[in-house]
Amino acid sequence: MLGYFIQRCLQAILVMLVMSVIVFVGVYAIGNPMEVLIPPDAPQDVRNFIIARFGLDRPLWEQYLTFLGNVFVGDFGYSFVYNMPVLDLILSRLPSTLELALTAVLGAALIGVPLGVYAGYRPNAVSSHTIMSLSILGFSVPTFWVGLILILTFAVSLGWLPAGGRGETVTLWGVEWSFLTANGWSHLFLPAINLALFKMAMMIRLARAGTQEAMLTDTVKFARAAGLSEATIVLRHVLKLISIPIITVFGLELGSTLAFAVVTETIFSWPGLGKLIIDSITNLDRPVMVAYLILVALLFMTINLVIDLIYAALDPRLSRGGA
Repeated sequence: MLGYFIQRCLQAILVMLVMSVIVFVGVYAIGNPMEVLIPPDAPQDVRNFIIARFGLDRPLWEQYLTFLGNVFVGDFGYSFVYNMPVLDLILSRLPSTLELALTAVLGAALIGVPLGVYAGYRPNAVSSHTIMSLSILGFSVPTFWVGLILILTFAVSLGWLPAGGRGETVTLWGVEWSFLTANGWSHLFLPAINLALFKMAMMIRLARAGTQEAMLTDTVKFARAAGLSEATIVLRHVLKLISIPIITVFGLELGSTLAFAVVTETIFSWPGLGKLIIDSITNLDRPVMVAYLILVALLFMTINLVIDLIYAALDPRLSRGGA
């Protein structure tokens, strides 16, 4: 197990180094932020001073090495627009995106997996066909359209829920959280549903396919021959057999939601990382863009590492093979 863990960590470090080069070169090859930040009528000496202050007068390779050295000590630089440390800026927006992503993905898993297992266990039932039809609808309808319909229905027409914002928050461990208040939940409900629909449809189809395949295995046949009840077979054997792909999708969807909830956060004016990166792209705030993309890559590396370790715990043959 230890050798498996070390191997995965070394792979993650190599991937992160390659990603940092690609991200840094790609972002710094797009546009000139000084054209946005410096007024057109500014004197040339002022322009030269600002460019030198941000280190943009040095060669690209020197800028990258300086950036890489600062990253190793936890310094991602200062934002051009917000004039504050980039890491502090990102961490200040992370809790709102984190609670939105966790609510959406957990809700999708807790609803989608049981529905998918039921649809796979009784594939010919009318209710199973209804569940699969709803999952197709969840795949087909665009996220931005669903968000607008939710706002028009529940916020504008019925007036039950707010159309945007984060609502009241409570400080816990020095961080502002909205899920700890009733008003915060009312603001969280619509964007969480908007994010969860596609993921729930994916969970339903994945759990259904896995259940149908698991019901044909010798494990289930022997369990039935041993006289176990159908509920015991599903809970003890079928769920275990389909757990690895579900864990994979859950981890990757959590990471993608944390990183790319841009559309939902924009529609519902949710003050998270998605809105921050859109504003940073608009203003060519390079330090924020680079730090965001590298942290996203680190997030996916961490999630993949955790998933690999969970695989090894569920199936020890994987860890022995990796070692």
